[in-house]
Amino acid sequence: MSSLLSRLQREHAPTLTHEQSIALGRAARKRTPRSSHATLSLGEPSQRDPLAILAEQNSNRLPDLIPLRMGRMVESPFAFYRGTAAIMARDLAHGPVTGIEVATCGDAHISNFGLYASPHRTMVFDLNDFDEAAMGPWEWDVKRMVASVIIGGRDMGFTEGECRKAGLAAAKAYRKRLGDMMSLTAIDRYYYRVETDEPTPDFTEVEQRAIDKARRKAMNRTSQSFVDKVTTLGEDGMRRVIENPPVLTHIPEESEREVERFFEEYRGTVSEDISELLSHFSLTDVARRVVGVGSVGTRCFILILTGPKQESLVLQVKEAPASVVNTHGGIASELASRRPHEGTDSHQGHRVVANQRILQAVSDPFLGYLHMNGRDYYVRQFRDMKGSIDFEKLDRPGFTTYAKACAGLLARAHSQSLNSPMILGYLGKSRAFDRAVVDWSVTYADQALADFHALKKAVDDGNVEALTGV
Repeated sequence: MSSLLSRLQREHAPTLTHEQSIALGRAARKRTPRSSHATLSLGEPSQRDPLAILAEQNSNRLPDLIPLRMGRMVESPFAFYRGTAAIMARDLAHGPVTGIEVATCGDAHISNFGLYASPHRTMVFDLNDFDEAAMGPWEWDVKRMVASVIIGGRDMGFTEGECRKAGLAAAKAYRKRLGDMMSLTAIDRYYYRVETDEPTPDFTEVEQRAIDKARRKAMNRTSQSFVDKVTTLGEDGMRRVIENPPVLTHIPEESEREVERFFEEYRGTVSEDISELLSHFSLTDVARRVVGVGSVGTRCFILILTGPKQESLVLQVKEAPASVVNTHGGIASELASRRPHEGTDSHQGHRVVANQRILQAVSDPFLGYLHMNGRDYYVRQFRDMKGSIDFEKLDRPGFTTYAKACAGLLARAHSQSLNSPMILGYLGKSRAFDRAVVDWSVTYADQALADFHALKKAVDDGNVEALTGV
């Protein structure tokens, strides 16, 4: 037996013990002190052009949707921040890094958390956007999230002191929840989730009412309700999307045939039970739909599928460009999964799906991916009781609680990666990193505001076209 164990240990990379990982995290403080994260480093000012980064992204997007993207970004400083993951990745690359990499969200701002239905039909609260997900520095996610707390609080009219307190509460919640997760076994961490069907002690009565309201609303957001709202019955008895340009439009017949042909490729990337379930449905219509803020201009389609009893299933096929963590953050592209996937090493749709499955407590069983006309896409259910908490309607204590909840979920997501105990070793029990990341976030919020005004000026001067109110 001992010889067998020795052979297995030789042939497979040894896994560090929990204590060894903690020690490595502590050692990282020497090369990157926790206090060093307080300073915002942007590199050479002449080399930083946020509007050029937006223009670069727009160059590979659908031209007719670029004004809509710009219009949504100039609505408010927080809306602008939502669309600037690439700018922030570029800026983060000039700052200190711990060298501890995990599966990251890549765009962990507080609007990218929400409610959705698990396959067992319970309602779960978790991260819900993974377009930029990649292996990367854990602290980049924390900085993007805490900065979003500062910017969101400012948009809501809170004082600087109140915003700072909310940011500090979020940073502390991340550290505390990560410690809680590290006290569990790897198996227990994997199964940990936040379900909202029953009240949770993490929320006050006021916050619980907000969650309950969001949950009730989300439960009505289903494929069938969407189809009933945006389609009409054609002469052939098939459902057809009612156009609402530029947000919802049909695509050329040739493109429809392409989507239908590549749909079979997608079916090969889901589990056998889902593939069999999909065989019960017919694809009855395809349309282009605009989503979000940062994603506007990328290619995104909705597929209306009809079952044998005229039941509806709506899938979203969304373009997956390379993560900004890699393209603008300079982090070498690497899949979070260490399992070999033939032919998927550079598939950006697979990157999104693989990281989503790692980071979420439970994921959409319809997640899959395909390659179509030289571009990578991922596929998910368009609406399956998805919802969000309107944090802009919360009072200051409620907003702080919401920020803490998002931070805790981010810690849970990071805890799934092999290197996560190193984060705990790096953070320790002091508030050194908490304070540093809030100082950084306040400074970055100022920078993001300046960038926002630069875009607004470019729009006002006629140098950037923006379509507002859509």
